[in-house]
Amino acid sequence: MLCRLNGLAWLVSAAALGMSLPHSAHAAGDPALGEKKFYTCFGCHGIANYRNAYPDYSVPKLRHQHAAYIVAALHEYQAGERPHPTMHAQASSLSDQDIEDIAAYLQGPEPVKPSAAVAGAVPKEATACAACHGANGLGVDAPLTPKPPLLAGQHADYLEQALIAYRNGRRQNVIMDGMAKLLASDEDIKIVAAYFASQPSPLRTAKSEGQ
Repeated sequence: MLCRLNGLAWLVSAAALGMSLPHSAHAAGDPALGEKKFYTCFGCHGIANYRNAYPDYSVPKLRHQHAAYIVAALHEYQAGERPHPTMHAQASSLSDQDIEDIAAYLQGPEPVKPSAAVAGAVPKEATACAACHGANGLGVDAPLTPKPPLLAGQHADYLEQALIAYRNGRRQNVIMDGMAKLLASDEDIKIVAAYFASQPSPLRTAKSEGQ
């Protein structure tokens, strides 16, 4: 069963390859400029344990997240594929180069490398996720486009609301729309979210002054 699900994930990933190409024609991100351009974002993403309201959930940790994922996510907010009024407004105010710079700042000098280490046992509900996110949420060695996010150490309640949004179609992503539907119940989602949140992780709340 896992092999079949892994094959599905790879197939859909390959089909999605062309989706991110229009955003690849500008200069690589400058992390120093990105830190300056991120200044309005620190009000939410720079405060540990800050919470989104209506619905209530933890604002995600972004420091050391993959730059390519940040770029893809901000473009999805721009396009309304992620329905969040504040993030739509913030992302719509950014140029493609602004997005690249911010993503470079958030990632840091080098992307996080995948690891095979797993804390505890992988629940069966999370096995399909391993094809793209790795068994511990730190990714896989193979290059995937668009880049999947790091899940390890992310807030469990944020992961829950994201999975529910993909499952019910409020978030639109050709890969995740299908994968989230494999989680048949809210309890399945809670299990997956709690597992990845429990994994050791470099993800942190963003801080100014290059921290």
